Amino acid sequence: MGLIRVQNVSKQFGGQLVLEDVSLELHTGRIVGLIGANGAGKTTLFKLIAGLIEPDRGTITGSKGLDIGYLPQEPQVNPQNTLHDEVASAFEHLLAMEEKLHTLAEQMAEQHDEPQLEELMRQYDRVKARFDAAGGYTFAQKLNEVLGGLGFTQTDHHLPISALSGGQKCRAALARLLLQDRRFLLLDEPTNHLDLEAVRWLEKFLAAHHGGVVIISHDRFLLDRLADSIVEIENRRVSTYPGNYTNYAKTKRVRILTQQRSYEKDQAFIEKERAFITKHLAGQRTKEAQGRRTRLERRIKAGEFVLENPRTERSMKIEFHKSVAKGSEVLRTEELAKRYDDKALFADLSFQVYARQRFGITGPNGTGKTTLLKIILGEVLADHGRIEIAPKTTIGYYAQEATDLDPDKTVVDEIRTVRPDFSEHDARTFLARFLFTGDDVFKRISQLSGGEQSRARLAKLLLASPSLLILDEPTNHLDIRSREALEEALANYGGTIIAVSHDRYFLDSIVDHLLIMRPTGCTQYRGNYSFYIDQLEQEQERARQQSALAESKARPRKTPDAASPQKRTQPSPYDRLSIEELELLIIEKEDQRTDLNARFADPALYQDAQAVTQLRQRIETVTQDLTAIEQAWNERAENA
Repeated sequence: MGLIRVQNVSKQFGGQLVLEDVSLELHTGRIVGLIGANGAGKTTLFKLIAGLIEPDRGTITGSKGLDIGYLPQEPQVNPQNTLHDEVASAFEHLLAMEEKLHTLAEQMAEQHDEPQLEELMRQYDRVKARFDAAGGYTFAQKLNEVLGGLGFTQTDHHLPISALSGGQKCRAALARLLLQDRRFLLLDEPTNHLDLEAVRWLEKFLAAHHGGVVIISHDRFLLDRLADSIVEIENRRVSTYPGNYTNYAKTKRVRILTQQRSYEKDQAFIEKERAFITKHLAGQRTKEAQGRRTRLERRIKAGEFVLENPRTERSMKIEFHKSVAKGSEVLRTEELAKRYDDKALFADLSFQVYARQRFGITGPNGTGKTTLLKIILGEVLADHGRIEIAPKTTIGYYAQEATDLDPDKTVVDEIRTVRPDFSEHDARTFLARFLFTGDDVFKRISQLSGGEQSRARLAKLLLASPSLLILDEPTNHLDIRSREALEEALANYGGTIIAVSHDRYFLDSIVDHLLIMRPTGCTQYRGNYSFYIDQLEQEQERARQQSALAESKARPRKTPDAASPQKRTQPSPYDRLSIEELELLIIEKEDQRTDLNARFADPALYQDAQAVTQLRQRIETVTQDLTAIEQAWNERAENA
């Protein structure tokens, strides 16, 4: 098992301490989620582990031969390459061997001298053996699978990198890294530019990865599904929590409550002791007071008391004004259609949104989700269909891009454009709820980070107090704590919400109705994201069973050998089952055999000879059961 050990590491930039006395162990075979507020030092820790920067103090060591793959948030790609060639550079060693094979083949075709031809043939055989063992005949398939899983089409393969969007370039870099088959992966926000389908594919890929993975992510749904543990960077130090994100959140709450009680108890004790010392230090009980002071100072120095209030950490508090739309139906669309040039985004799209409903919209990139919002807002005209919005509905729109902010204004002045009646003191008090304190409120919008701009825009939206909120990716650029504060606020919001999002945790906690937009059409579900996934998996399972059943019925009947008995003389445990029950058992046994056979693809299996034998025995048992069930089904079918 590989290991990366971080011991007592500290790092500062420009005199500001980012990480202090950090110690951490990362093991292969484990997936770790690395979380913390924006600017907490997550990316700095990754760069330290990857060897891109050196620690000021402490050491970082790894197991011998442990190769690390690092995906930064803004990876570098070669603009001169095509997408295919850039990603295929992960197989540089295989491509070199493939070129060598072509060269040797050409030399053999031109060679007429027998001894030299034999030597070339021996070289060719050696290179071919290495090429085959290294996966030389499967790398093209792997490349197509990874590019397809991350949302690229076959047509995209020939596009130059320079023609790709920023998000596509990041996906290309991710594909290249995944194909390099590194033992340890450091992924900094790998899902930032992925749609839901690509994220689900990435989850399956990482779950099957045999090495170690550390993921910096604000995607709590992904951390719930993948993480074996959560490492949090807070106040320049790290804390490790076993389990996934949900378990971390529960454990963190309990830990804070425990620390709060200890803090209050310790502060009461310290105040009581200091009061006694102050009262008696110059009186008859001076020696006792001096002794108590010495013991108290010693215990404080030894760290026996909780001296910092765990609840001093700021969080964004958002409260929307209660605003209920008039009437039961807020918005109705009928047979909407939109296309750009030869590409149809959607057609015959009809739905209703009712007062206080939380209507979520999601789906792959390029299916027209943002366009739909702009049609609702009247910024884009539909090609067909109509929209009705209830009278007196006031709309607040949160766009993906911060075009609604004036880059030259300060944060406090930007807020006062919504509420001119606010004094500077009122605006500063309000902005403190959004983590803008001190001189932050006097920063110009152009100086703010993406997350800070998002918070400023949410503050403006709050003050506008609309009856209908239309949100386009509202959690983008927000750290986890800000996302949870937003979700809590939206849960208490009294109006109606229409939200486009790829944030599955957000869709789970907020949405009660979901519209899935796909290139093949749009589908509505009365529930949140988890409900949709459950329904989708049930639909896929029914389709798989129907396909397997059709295949089973189409399979030719086996004619008994002349020497074998025409009928069984021994009763079978399957004789009492109906033909439908036998068909389901056949499907179940075939699935079991497929799953067992798939385990032979795991290289780790062959390190245990007993495990190989046991697996073969299980396959043989399942095959025997399947034969008996099929025989029972054949007899039932003949007598039906």
